[in-house]
Amino acid sequence: MTASFSCFVTGTDTEIGKTLISTAILHALVQTGVRAAAIKSVAAGAHPIQTADGEVWHNDDADALAQAANVVLPRNLAVPYMFKAAAAPHVAAKLEYVVIDIAHIRSCYAQVVEMADAVVVEGVGGFCVPLTDDANTADLAQQLALPVIMVVGLRLGCLNHALLTADAIAARGLKLVGWVANTVDAGMAYAGDNVEALSARLSAPLLGCVPRLSVDGDQQHAPLPAAAAAFLDFSCLPGWPKSA
Repeated sequence: MTASFSCFVTGTDTEIGKTLISTAILHALVQTGVRAAAIKSVAAGAHPIQTADGEVWHNDDADALAQAANVVLPRNLAVPYMFKAAAAPHVAAKLEYVVIDIAHIRSCYAQVVEMADAVVVEGVGGFCVPLTDDANTADLAQQLALPVIMVVGLRLGCLNHALLTADAIAARGLKLVGWVANTVDAGMAYAGDNVEALSARLSAPLLGCVPRLSVDGDQQHAPLPAAAAAFLDFSCLPGWPKSA
């Protein structure tokens, strides 16, 4: 059996809410009753946690994805590459004398799709962030050949970033199937006008606008994935499962 729904989540920059939206997608998938799994393709920025079995390195984004999914994956499949330094992937990898191999990430994905009904693959940084001297995240997305969901961080400059990212996605022969407006700057002037401008220029549907959510979810009285999912509608995505 292979996954009936898969997507690659990218963003207009780093720190614009890819993980928040990825966990919201996972939450919504779990609510439909399917087995949902998540892959954080490259995690840069890890910290040690002492366990009964010794010191284990964790990444907050990878942990959030694992918590939102209902398929428990081996660490080596859920996070093909995890690095200690919070830096660009190719820099963090060089610091640990590792070369990121896209074929390895593809192999991990191929194994995960046999274990789940739905798989969310989260990219790293923006769409064209370098992974090695010769490859970047756009190459990864192209080789995975998954439908793409773009997270637009609402802040000054997002129009240019979003339109350039959409063009880069199309240039790789990939299908942008939806985009999310995620509030990064709660004080952004004319945020609604920016969303309207993008809606008029992007061929993919707007899946929703997520306001700035508090860290503990108090604003919605629910964990962040559920709180974000409340503002989103994924039913138009190709292959999206119907609720049980």
